[in-house]
Amino acid sequence: MSELRVLFEGEGLLAVDKPAGMLVIPGRAEGAGPSLREVLEERLGRKVYVVHRLDRDTSGVVVFALEPERHRALSMAFESGKVRKRYLALVEGRLETPRMVEAALVPARKGRMRVARPGEEGKPSRTRVRPVELFEGASLVEAEPLTGRTHQIRVHLLSEGHPLLVDHQYGRKEPLKAPGGEVLLARTPLHAARLEWPALPGIEARAVESPLPEDLAKTVDYLRQAPSPSGRGLG
Repeated sequence: MSELRVLFEGEGLLAVDKPAGMLVIPGRAEGAGPSLREVLEERLGRKVYVVHRLDRDTSGVVVFALEPERHRALSMAFESGKVRKRYLALVEGRLETPRMVEAALVPARKGRMRVARPGEEGKPSRTRVRPVELFEGASLVEAEPLTGRTHQIRVHLLSEGHPLLVDHQYGRKEPLKAPGGEVLLARTPLHAARLEWPALPGIEARAVESPLPEDLAKTVDYLRQAPSPSGRGLG
């Protein structure tokens, strides 16, 4: 994993650019491969502390602590909602206006989540969504989760009628392909683009950003030129 990109290092913290398909912590599934934590510990020759996680298919900024005190301070900031997280996502349809999605979530079958039905007591969940770029039949959006529920962004976008372009749990399972058969996108197109924390004990306020990875950037370039992915231009 020599290609693993370090986005920030200092003050007892290490922020890296997680590749899609990699677990943050060791998993039980066969063929999961080494986790990001294991790779970092092997490279650094020391223990690293997990502050937060991303889903396996999600790419982007992940921050680890190198010291217990920093781990405690930043973990508490995450838990209290003081850390701002901004994601970029490619979704179906044209999401043309900013919105605040407020929909309580409850567990569903097979590890999924869903919006609570009337009368159900779900966990309050809020996501701020705004369009970044519109295409013919698809959109690039920014999603800022104001709560930290499992699969929150994916379920909230689905509830608004704009599921991710590929999502084996909540929508389209097949890879997105160009008319010639070239695979453009084979994973959930969700990217942790920016992480921002305030001044904390021993830690300065900072924002860490990650550019769109190659597969998402390539899909965006294609969508700028292509007809709708609903069937006329993408398979």
